[in-house]
Amino acid sequence: MRRELDALIALIYRQLKRWAISRSRLISTIIQPLLWIIFLGIGFGTVFSAQSIEPSNLIGNSTVARYIDPTVVKSLISRYFKAVFGGIDYMTFLITGMASMTAFIGSFISGISVIWDKQFGFLKETLVAPASRKAVILGRVIGDSIINTVQSLIIILLALLVSNQINPWGIPVALLYIFIMSLGFTSLGVAISLKFSSMEGFQMIVNILTMPLMFMSGVFYPINTMPDWMKIIAFMNPLTYCVYGTRYWLAGVRSNIEFMNPATSLAILTLFSGIFTIIAMFLFEKATIEE
Repeated sequence: MRRELDALIALIYRQLKRWAISRSRLISTIIQPLLWIIFLGIGFGTVFSAQSIEPSNLIGNSTVARYIDPTVVKSLISRYFKAVFGGIDYMTFLITGMASMTAFIGSFISGISVIWDKQFGFLKETLVAPASRKAVILGRVIGDSIINTVQSLIIILLALLVSNQINPWGIPVALLYIFIMSLGFTSLGVAISLKFSSMEGFQMIVNILTMPLMFMSGVFYPINTMPDWMKIIAFMNPLTYCVYGTRYWLAGVRSNIEFMNPATSLAILTLFSGIFTIIAMFLFEKATIEE
């Protein structure tokens, strides 16, 4: 038991230390969501704002238009957009989703580091270590999940500077959702990487997975506005429940979908992460040095 605990702590420490000295990894993981926020948040933010709409383009120059107050039209449009995005502006809607997306993208980097360790021989050392392989891979998964959660925290703290609709008291609970989600996707990334010996093949599979999961999770637009077939995929997507839970605790956004609530979302995320963590541990237990 002592060996397993030492191995667990050692791998967590190793992952944290590698992240701390790898500035390029930190910068790249944070820059990507920031670019999304700048180009989508600012760009689409004006599209979904009543301030950018000219009432005359909607009501025309007819005789009836003379009796319609343009400020009333703008007020109605503003109410509509707020209703669509759960009572918040689009910038806040996007940023609260980006907090989850940052950890989601970072989760698969753990898989790349496994392949890297294969090529440089460190993986062989962990495979022949006297400690349990389950403890070794669990330490790796937990370490990377902590890193992903910290990176999401950085995005949330930056969000406080550009939005006044974020609740600081909800940050700790939101980070819990993000950490649990990260455990699951990090384990998935590790499980996939154990079957690959090249980064190119791994990245191809990851790109195929990440794009649809990311766009069908409610990060960029509400699930309620999706076509019915897309909603089905979104409901099967674990990232959807992290995005919802994070957005709920950070901005108070509720879903019109009956079964989706904070407790249910947390339960689904916990089940997902538990299953894939066990799968990653099982595959690592069966891995050989030749792999």
